[in-house]
Amino acid sequence: MTLISSTAVTSGNNLAKQRAIIAAAIGLLFPIAAWMIDFALKDIAFSLSGIAQLHAVNPTHWFIDLLPVVFAFLAWSQTQRHQAKVEFLEEQLNQRDEDINKNALFAKKIGNGEYTAPFEVSDEEDILGKSLLMMRDNLIENNRKEAEQNWIAKGKDEISYILRLHNSIDELSYDVLVKLIKYINSIQGAIYIFDEDKDKLINLATYAYNRKKYVSQEFKVGQGLIGQCAYEQDFIYRTEIPDDYVTITSGILGDKKPKSLLLVPLTTDEKLQGVLEFASVAPEIPELTIRFIREVGEIIARTVFNLKINHKTERLLQEAQQMTEELRENEEELRQNAEEMRATHEELEKSNAQLESKIQEVENAQKRLHSLLENASEIISIYNKELKLTFISPSVTKILGYTPLEMMSGKDMDRLTRKGEQEVKSMFEQLLETPRVPISIQYTFMKKDGEKIFLEVTGRNLLDDPAINGIILNSQDITERKRAEKEERMRSKMQALSENSPDMIMRLNTAGQFFYANPMVEIYLGIPAKDLINQTLNTINIQDTLSNFFKDAIKNIKISKEKFEGELAFDSQMGETIMHIKAIPEFNENELETILFVSHDITEAKRIEMEIQDKNRKITESINYAQRIQTSILPNNRVIRQYLPKSFILYKPRDVVSGDFPWFFLKEDNIYIAAVDCTGHGVPGALLSFIGYFILNNVVDHDVSYTAGQILDNLHYGVRKTLKQDRPDADARDGMDIALCKIDLKKNELQFAGAHRPLYLLRKGELIEYKGDRKAIGGIPHPKKGEVDFANHVLEIMPGDKIFFFSDGLPDQVGGNDKKKYSPGRIRELIMANQQYSMPQYSDLFSGDFEDYKGNNKQVDDVLLIGIEF
Repeated sequence: MTLISSTAVTSGNNLAKQRAIIAAAIGLLFPIAAWMIDFALKDIAFSLSGIAQLHAVNPTHWFIDLLPVVFAFLAWSQTQRHQAKVEFLEEQLNQRDEDINKNALFAKKIGNGEYTAPFEVSDEEDILGKSLLMMRDNLIENNRKEAEQNWIAKGKDEISYILRLHNSIDELSYDVLVKLIKYINSIQGAIYIFDEDKDKLINLATYAYNRKKYVSQEFKVGQGLIGQCAYEQDFIYRTEIPDDYVTITSGILGDKKPKSLLLVPLTTDEKLQGVLEFASVAPEIPELTIRFIREVGEIIARTVFNLKINHKTERLLQEAQQMTEELRENEEELRQNAEEMRATHEELEKSNAQLESKIQEVENAQKRLHSLLENASEIISIYNKELKLTFISPSVTKILGYTPLEMMSGKDMDRLTRKGEQEVKSMFEQLLETPRVPISIQYTFMKKDGEKIFLEVTGRNLLDDPAINGIILNSQDITERKRAEKEERMRSKMQALSENSPDMIMRLNTAGQFFYANPMVEIYLGIPAKDLINQTLNTINIQDTLSNFFKDAIKNIKISKEKFEGELAFDSQMGETIMHIKAIPEFNENELETILFVSHDITEAKRIEMEIQDKNRKITESINYAQRIQTSILPNNRVIRQYLPKSFILYKPRDVVSGDFPWFFLKEDNIYIAAVDCTGHGVPGALLSFIGYFILNNVVDHDVSYTAGQILDNLHYGVRKTLKQDRPDADARDGMDIALCKIDLKKNELQFAGAHRPLYLLRKGELIEYKGDRKAIGGIPHPKKGEVDFANHVLEIMPGDKIFFFSDGLPDQVGGNDKKKYSPGRIRELIMANQQYSMPQYSDLFSGDFEDYKGNNKQVDDVLLIGIEF
């Protein structure tokens, strides 16, 4: 390019000289023409002296003589400018070619993936170069994002693989923690799993500098950074580490405190499952790492939730197995009953054998047989090999209520239960396989009148007997026998229980004669149990009060046929004794036979009951007196309506006294009103309410210029000082939440400040929420973290504005079909859905809706809602 430029300069100089000479020659024509004209006009001879004479006569010739020089100079200068422009354009074209080649080379490198190749834009007009640089930057950013996403996806896959390997939360927690710490290059970490039964976060795994740490820690929700992370269900990232935070000890690092800390909650469907904690000696934890931990936390939370469900299912399965074992024990008892049935069956077999020996005689005496069969206590039936009923004895009418014809038309099977049908079918199958071998079964049969009875059936296959040619069944009503056996078993069990019972148990007949007494009678009455048997109330020496009670109970039961009970005090061998006595009638065939007296010693229970009643009375009197005191300091609604006529206060204490209270104060042109929610409820909350009430009065009365935020600041420090929370040894974390308004109706100004409590403003169809500060009044200050003053919100009051503020008792109430919280969202919906309501209507609306939503559920906290319309 230098050679071309030098050649172009030489050529340009030669061209300029040529054009200057030509211009000078052209310019020379003008003085020559002027001379010739002037020679002719003045008649002067052409010569050098004549030329000099012309110039002397006409000085204009001097100027005309300069024209060749002027023309030569103009031609030379014009040529030089033209040549410079040509050279400039050539340089521009060369530069463009160079830029195009450079851009093409850079584009090729980008295409080959060389994103770090050096490249500079030659000038601001190089649009292609700028575009290439922008494209390279975008590709680098996209590659970076893709790499980050691949890193996160890879981490998720590795964690998911570990999660799929374990069924134990303990083992899963450790393996997942180790993997996460190594993957994010952290130094220390821990996993805390939320135990719903204990309502605590429990440390299941801790890992620091390639070693497992055996740490046993538990945190309540809201306690420490771990509890705070769980309570807020949001991650906490800090680079300012508390002094009391654990240090990392290793052979390389020595004792070194972490410089950055990350806590991530494990939540699924807004339900807490645990907390992940990571510490690093690096000054900062990358944002990519934080995002990865938050995303993988959701996967871990779902797995932990599923494992909890699985463990719960296993526990339920174990309980079911335990129930199965109990059923197996019951089966053993049934087996014993079957042994008893087998003995009875053997007796029946003997009877059948005797019956078979007389069959021949029965055939010769049909009339007598019919009479016997008609009045027999058994039903005899015969079935053919197709299991169709061919004969049934007339006694069926007396026992089952059906005629033989009805039974043969299908009632023999229609009135069986499903289980009975299966047992009869099984019996027939066995009889067909084993001829002449008797088989007995028992089943339930429904009589014609609807009564259910138990039948015992013994069958024999006598198809090979020409006289019978069928399967003969002997059916007997064993309902009474079953009932007697059951009663006998129950009596045996009751006898054993009675002998070992701590209660005094006696059985008397309606004449007052003793049939039974357990050993406790001798302990209380001093009379051996055996000496009471067959004695009467009139012949034994017992106290008149006890004897009269027995006589009255017998008399009452004779009339009412129902249980009789009462309490009786008498002097026993144990001293003054109070008994709760139950007299239970015992019937035999619907006739009163005996009365069972069960006397339970309630002397100690009565003494404790009296003490509790006395203490409850004193406590109730104290609480009622505290209520009168608290009620006396609460603002009067009529006074409030004098200054805020369109207002209401919905106040529902959970207990007699309340931790929530409305506060009202007047100072000059200012109206102060607040909804205060003290820690706890009942008596503890009421005590805190007195502290808040008097401190608020003192603060506002001291200086009327305080803003709403400054009032809360002074209240905050006043509560701390009163509860001595500003001392190093303080351990009381009690405090209060508050929503406070300072109203100046003359200036149409409202100031609002809140501690954990919001204010809702309904204005022209729009609901605006002013949130309170996320800190409470009172509490122990953080030793290393400074506190920020409460924010003061200033609003211009407009006609028709409606404001609402409330304690947390209203949104926290559990109820509804799903047993969920009332929630701030429901409050906002009710306000917006009824914008035309007046304040009294709003009061009725919230009061009724709260009660309907609560239903039969217990009120969880004090409820306070204040509404004002301007």
